[in-house]
Amino acid sequence: MKEIKGLDLNLLKALDALLDECNVTRAATRLGITQPAMSGMLTRLRGYFGDPLFVRAQRGIVPTPRALELAAPLKQVISDIGVLIQPLHFDPSTSQLAFTLAATDYALSTIAAPFLSALKRHAPQIRIALVPVDDQQVQAQLERGDIDLALITPESAPPDLHCRTLFDEHYVCVLRAGHPVMQQGTPLTVDQFCALDHALVSYSGGSFHGVTDEALQALGKQRQVTLSVKSFLVLPDILRASDMIAILPSRLVQGAEGLEVFPPPLEVPGFTKIAVWHERRHRDTAHRWLRELLFRQYDSSKGAAEE
Repeated sequence: MKEIKGLDLNLLKALDALLDECNVTRAATRLGITQPAMSGMLTRLRGYFGDPLFVRAQRGIVPTPRALELAAPLKQVISDIGVLIQPLHFDPSTSQLAFTLAATDYALSTIAAPFLSALKRHAPQIRIALVPVDDQQVQAQLERGDIDLALITPESAPPDLHCRTLFDEHYVCVLRAGHPVMQQGTPLTVDQFCALDHALVSYSGGSFHGVTDEALQALGKQRQVTLSVKSFLVLPDILRASDMIAILPSRLVQGAEGLEVFPPPLEVPGFTKIAVWHERRHRDTAHRWLRELLFRQYDSSKGAAEE
């Protein structure tokens, strides 16, 4: 067996950064070292493994097959070392750790308030960064440690991640208080619903077709959508100032002033919110505590086990 005395943790972290970034300069920046220092570490890694590990490409560097073989076990080793050196006892009341949570604006608005309230009571010095979620980048961000936890839907969850259900959500019709359609005193019909001026949320941007339109198509119906926005949070104010109608998640408008909220005149499939995290953080005492604090905010997750 090859001796490991020539391979320290800094070299392993350098190799991990190079595999993630495929660029010497960016990898050096990520570790807070100079580019020459990173190049020197790559030279040592090449000598240790007896392989070039990376070859030059038009943009950055490309890992060799040997380097790709090392990627998964390398992340596991770094994760295990992190668990090994962390304090055996985690005291949230004095901890000054920082965590990054990624989610949509809707999820942040419905989850952040109760979660942060509980966090401030138990761990007043812990810092939380709330950032937008990118479904296409979640796997890589969790692997690199750029984010610690992501709140997404099961359909967009990458494979091989730990997960837990937070809650199930359903959609409701939303329009301004005093809207003319509310004066009729009878439930809104599908045809009346379709005749109204509609707004929807398109996270990809610019789309005028959503899950409601798919449900209408199944009935041979079509609505007119004249406004598409990328954020759920802006719609309530737009609805208050217009005669538009929107289908929104119920938790977003629960208790909102100046709005009428009622069930849609057709069945619109809801969705489930889950929390996902990477194996590298699965056994970390502090991260486990933080996840459990989040999970306790939701009745639907009580008693469920981490997968």
